[in-house]
Order: sequence, then structure tokens, then C-alpha cells
Amino acid sequence: MSRTIRFFFDYISPNAHLAWAQLPAMAERHGYDIETVPVLFAGLLEAHGGLGPAEMPAKALWMAKNNLRKSILLGVPVNQPAFHPFNPLLALRVSSIPSDAAERAALVGALMDAVWVRSLHVSDPAVVERVCDEVGLDGATLVADAQQPAIKTRLRDQTADAVARGVFGVPTMMVGDELFWGFDDFPHLELLLAGKDPLAGIEWNQFSPPKPSAMREQHRRRTEK
Repeated sequence: MSRTIRFFFDYISPNAHLAWAQLPAMAERHGYDIETVPVLFAGLLEAHGGLGPAEMPAKALWMAKNNLRKSILLGVPVNQPAFHPFNPLLALRVSSIPSDAAERAALVGALMDAVWVRSLHVSDPAVVERVCDEVGLDGATLVADAQQPAIKTRLRDQTADAVARGVFGVPTMMVGDELFWGFDDFPHLELLLAGKDPLAGIEWNQFSPPKPSAMREQHRRRTEK
């Protein structure tokens, strides 16, 4: 199995922030590398016909409390972003510009903190430029390069590739063909990295996903009468 963890993320996700605060140490603990893969969460939702938490008030309230509980237990700060939802395209494109792994990791961490700790608005080019400068990168050049057609296409291609791999939300961690969704899936990810995956040796394909139920449509027809 590959010794690389693909980390599919969008800065708009608080769970991506929580995941990134823990993932590098986990990867190092088990001798894995991390490949950061910025993707547009809205593109994943559109591809799979889903709704974001902000479009479901009851879920948004639950998630806000859930994330605060996790942040307190982890000792990872989480503050209200400047705006939410916000347009993450600039931050995602800057993070998609090819660079060495250490630089990319530093940039991802800095932008996560900018959104979820410092409450900075990363849709603003001046903010993104400053955050890049703070980690020793050339912010002006990166922000300018992020506007180039090739980088815009790169982000679209990364999102399309994620969809093709079965990614439906962020954060998603993939090791080989195994997919782990959300920070709450970290215990299962760590078991796999440690060679203790509960599914190892099990013919899990016999448990095929259930077919879509007609019950939702039946309920809709009854309530619309």
C-alpha cells in the first residue's frame, strides 16, 4: 500500500482545520508522507447532489457545537471566521501552485490558522499575500500566479479527480484506495496506518451499499397532498 496520505481539503471547513492540526504528527508517527490536495467543496457538493451545512440550519447548529467540543478537547483554537461561508478560491489556488512539500505544508497551516484562529478574510488578496509572507514565501508572486489560467485549471482538475476517486466531502484522507472522511474518522485512519484495519482480510464487498429508497419520494408525495 502507498506510504502517502492524500489530504483533500477546503479552507471553508472547520473540520479540515481540526484535521490538519493533527494529521502531520499522525503521518510522522507511522512513517507516511502527506500530499495536500486543495479542492472546491462546493464542487464536490454539486457533483454529488449534496447540501452544505450552511444550507441546513439544524445541521449548522449541531456542527458548530460539535466543532467547539472537539477543539476544546484537542486544545486546538477555533474562532468564528470573518465571514462564513466565504469564497475560498484564492486561498485554494495559491495552495495549488506547485512547490516542495515543506512549503506547501507551511502554507496550508498558515491559511487554516488565518481563517479559523485569526478570523482573517482569505478572499482578500492582501490578506493572502501577507499570510504567505509570514511563512517566508513570496506572497505577491503567489497571489499573482494564482490568477493564471493554468492554476485555475489545476484546481478544477483536482476537484474533478477527487470526485472520480469517490471523495464527497472535506476533509477526506485517502491511503491507496481507502477513503476516510472527516476529522471524526481519524481513529479508523490511524488503525489502517498502524496495519490494524478492522476490514483487513474481510470480504466487505458483500455488504454492498443499499439502493436509494423510495420512502423519501413517498413521504414527499404524502406531505404535498
